[in-house]
Amino acid sequence: MSEPSLHDSAMTDEHPLDNPVWWALGFRHSDMAHAVGRARRYHGDVSVFAAVDTFDKGSWGHLAELVGVAGTCAVIRGDIPSDVPPGWLVKGRGWGRQMLVGIGGLADVELLQTRQLTTDDVPLMLDLVSVTNPGPFRSGTIEMGRYYGHFEGDRLASMAGERLGFDGYTEISAVCTHPDFRRRGLASALTHHVAMGILERGEQPFLHVAESNVSAHRVYKDLGFVERRSVEFALLQAPGG
Repeated sequence: MSEPSLHDSAMTDEHPLDNPVWWALGFRHSDMAHAVGRARRYHGDVSVFAAVDTFDKGSWGHLAELVGVAGTCAVIRGDIPSDVPPGWLVKGRGWGRQMLVGIGGLADVELLQTRQLTTDDVPLMLDLVSVTNPGPFRSGTIEMGRYYGHFEGDRLASMAGERLGFDGYTEISAVCTHPDFRRRGLASALTHHVAMGILERGEQPFLHVAESNVSAHRVYKDLGFVERRSVEFALLQAPGG
């Protein structure tokens, strides 16, 4: 699969952040991508996300071929069509906010003892995700970037990490804290830790938060993140046999 240039986005008046899965699969995660025509998706053990360059009859056809008969995928964009082609099903849909670190930078937080998580920690990570439901997370998601956790004894109390990424930008994702350890600022401290690592590489951290997740939005705003735009999340099922 040929790698696009960010100049391509300028030609289409689209910023890569407006279609982040597409750009991540064309840049940093190209080795994790399956592609058919103008559609891309992650390997199934890595992520449920897929993307097209832009939605039209041709790209819907490529996406259907890519996910397979009655296959499902999740998309993140600012402009998902309200109507899907015949045979496609919308299994879930919702709005969120895309946020970036503001011009004032990150707020100070109390330092937290963390360590980078490895594949040996995946069972603990999956257990935490099953309790907290921060968003799609699979056994291979850890390969998308660096993930960090805070432990209480042998329990993974909280974690956060990197997911989508392309030239100059890295997404913070999987921010979650076990209910037994909430209201201690763990999510804020871990988000700050991951964001600082991204900034130190000369990149811009960004993240997505569901419109309904008021408490998380407050945490990110207090850290210094500001809203860039609204985005839509959709879980789609391709035409079935």
